[in-house]
Formats: sequence, structure tokens, C-alpha cells
Amino acid sequence: MQYRTLGRTGIRVSPYALGALMFATSMGNAPEESARIVHKALDAGINFIDTADAYADSEEVVGKALKGRRDDVVLATKFGRPIGEKPHAQGASRRWIVTAVENSLRRLGTDHIDLYQLHRPDPATDFEETLSALTDLIRSGKVRAIGASGTPASDIVEAQWVAERRGLARFHTEQPAYSILNRGIEREVLPVAQRYGMGVLVWGPLGQGLLTGRVRKGGPNDLRRAGRVRHLGDERRLDVVEQLVPLAAEAGLPLTHLAMAFTTAHPGVTSALLGARTMEQLDDLLAGLAVRLDDDLLDRIDEIVPPGTDIGVLDQEYRPPALDDPALRRRPLAA
Repeated sequence: MQYRTLGRTGIRVSPYALGALMFATSMGNAPEESARIVHKALDAGINFIDTADAYADSEEVVGKALKGRRDDVVLATKFGRPIGEKPHAQGASRRWIVTAVENSLRRLGTDHIDLYQLHRPDPATDFEETLSALTDLIRSGKVRAIGASGTPASDIVEAQWVAERRGLARFHTEQPAYSILNRGIEREVLPVAQRYGMGVLVWGPLGQGLLTGRVRKGGPNDLRRAGRVRHLGDERRLDVVEQLVPLAAEAGLPLTHLAMAFTTAHPGVTSALLGARTMEQLDDLLAGLAVRLDDDLLDRIDEIVPPGTDIGVLDQEYRPPALDDPALRRRPLAA
């Protein structure tokens, strides 16, 4: 395993990280099976696990799985998404952060979190408010490093400037979506993160399932299944998959290995999240750890999906408020 430094934190992490969304019991796994997957990943050299307080009981499952092995892991979790129905139980205010971190520490069964991340931008809260609270958590020893997820490039820059001007801890990492199908972050997010020496942990490297090759046009998993999930039923994305399948076959690779190796080939990417729910899925992805794509193969991928291009959108992608609220993009009529 060739470990990489997580930004400028000095923390060494594996190029594959284990995403824990699928460990929530509501996803169908028994906690004992999830623990076996965690242990298999650790035994293979993966030392980076990412979860979130919004992933149902995932934090509890991860915490129990890590008993006796906590020191072997760089443990990351997230806050900010709504928890329950209470209006204050979300966002990036100091009020919520100090509550959310205690809840996560309790569920994870640990006294510190290695990487604590803002799950999605919170336009209602100033960066100074958020970074001030997170700085206090670092000074208290409850958190080792801080990061964010789904942040537009302009907000990444603003947060870095606020931290510098106010003498606060800065975001050390960013967690965006990235795959062959979604390359939009190559335009600004990845270059900005590199400029500020941030580590980048990418989610969705398999296009939320499309780059496994299990959903094909005209196949048994065609739009009858895909129609229930927007991104799986996008004809544009399916057309790209149909071009990638023979390319992977020609290279002698499973499509999953091609997709994962593509994401970790970018010099701005530190780790890519594995969303394995079964031991078989984990074994398949671990078998591709050593795969490296040569320039010719990367050039051919560029021909199919040009750099900086998003083919459709992901269901969990962050949308700025002005895209959903017409009042934020329309001047009121004169009285």
C-alpha cells in the first residue's frame, strides 16, 4: 500500500478509503457483517474510514467495529445535514457543532475524531462562526483536522481567507463527487484545493453504481430499475457507460478497476471512497488497488468524457440555494 499525505496535515492515508454509508442497518447489512468488511479492509492496508452523523446508525456500527483497532484508523465523520425534525439540529452554527461533535464521539465510542467535516455548505452561517467553533474543537483535542464537502470553489477560497484573516484553523480537506462521469471539479475545485494544499477525499468514484457495469442499456437492469433513481435513468450517462465497457475490456480490466484507478490518478486526489456493502464488492475493489492507467488509456477516456465535463448530475450533489428558490434570482416587481 502506497500511503499519501492528507493535504498538509501530515496524516498518512490509503488511496482508497472506506465509506460507511452502506453500513447503516437500514441499508440491509447486519452490524456483524459490516464489522467483517471493516476488518477485511484494515487487514488489506486501508486505514481511512469516512462516515457521517446523517447516515442513520452508521457511526454506531463503525464505532463497534473499531473496538480494539481504533488506533489503526484515520477516522472521519461529518456534521451539518438535518438530524431529525428540530430546525436547529443541522447546519454549521457553533450551537449545533458543539452538540453534534459530542453526539458523534459518543456514537463512535472514541475520544477524538481525526477528520471532522462540514457535510454540505450552510449559506445561512458565516465561515467565521463555523471555523471559530471548529478551531476550539481542535484546541480541545476532540478533533485533529477539519474539512468540508461539496463546497463550490469560490467558497473554498473564502473559507481559506477567513481562516487566515481571523487566525482560525482552516479547512484541511474537501470531499467532492468525482468519477469518469462527473469531472466538473477538474475545472476549479481540484486546482483550488491543490493551490491551498488541501487533501481531497472523493465520493461517487463508481458513479453511484453506474460504473460497475451492472446497469446497461437493454439489459435486465435497464430503465425499469434505473427509473427509480434519477442518475441511473439518465440516457446520457448510460451512453457513456456503453463506451467505457469495451474500453475496459480491451485494457483487460473490470470496469470498476478502470473507474477507481481513474479517480486516484489525478494528482489532486488523495483518496477515493469505496462504498462496499458486501464482502464480494470489497474483494473486487481491493483487487484493483495496484491498477495504474497509462497515458494512452487516460487519453481515450478524455475522448469519451472531456476533462472538466459532468455527464448529468448526481442525486446527492450540492445545489446552491439560488438554483432552487426563484426569489433569489428574480428582482421583485415594482410596487
